[in-house]
Amino acid sequence: MTLQPSSASGNDAQPALSMENISMVFGEGDAAKTIINEISFSVSKGEFLCIVGASGCGKTTLLRMLCGLTAPTSGEIAFTGEKVCGPSRDRAMVFQDYGRALLPWRTVAQNIALTLETFGVPKREHRQRVAALADTMGLSHALEQYPHQLSGGMQQRVQIARCLAQDPKLLLMDEPFGALDAITRQGLQDEVLRLAKKNSTTVVFITHDLEEAIYLGDRVIVLAANPGRIVEDIPITISHPRNQLTTREDPQFLAHRHHVFGLLEGH
Repeated sequence: MTLQPSSASGNDAQPALSMENISMVFGEGDAAKTIINEISFSVSKGEFLCIVGASGCGKTTLLRMLCGLTAPTSGEIAFTGEKVCGPSRDRAMVFQDYGRALLPWRTVAQNIALTLETFGVPKREHRQRVAALADTMGLSHALEQYPHQLSGGMQQRVQIARCLAQDPKLLLMDEPFGALDAITRQGLQDEVLRLAKKNSTTVVFITHDLEEAIYLGDRVIVLAANPGRIVEDIPITISHPRNQLTTREDPQFLAHRHHVFGLLEGH
């Protein structure tokens, strides 16, 4: 069954992203293991979808398929009406391991510019676009520094800026704040929310933190493991803009937290 997109994010007749009966099986014969089993859902343009689940439920595998880095064993993924057959400039992925995602021999400016180089943006345009992105992500003072000179939060800001440089329509984020301290994490949560709303970017955000999922998401999909499958698709109706203190104290937030926790505990 295909789950319908939440109406909170827009009224486009065609979803920005859709997955139809997606399965992923590793191995063959008696050694075959089903990682994801017949998952279907769609995401509207500009919607912020969060996916939570225990380790081993296939969250990262799912995101890699959406990006086009891995092909499903069966089923079909479509983005803006076209089948996903490989990576695309319209889809950008932010990885959890920001340290390995950046090139250590390149400065902050050069790391951000890497995407512009990859997609053939004229070099005369690089400086202005890099400066604008650095300003947006609070990195203007660090353009000539190297990754090893930056804090973890700043390194992750560089990776996000590099993804934004390709002007993606779909931003895929794989537990991007999992290794950061609480204050840095909350600051980046708010920054990503602000940028997504400002640019009407469609976001699929993987996290193991149910409070993060509820705070960020227009919807939260809960996955069970062995094999990965959808337990429930939950609309989050908490109003925007959201606030790290008052939103987390909102009765709706607390009700969602109890509900999602119960689903995860039961699976």
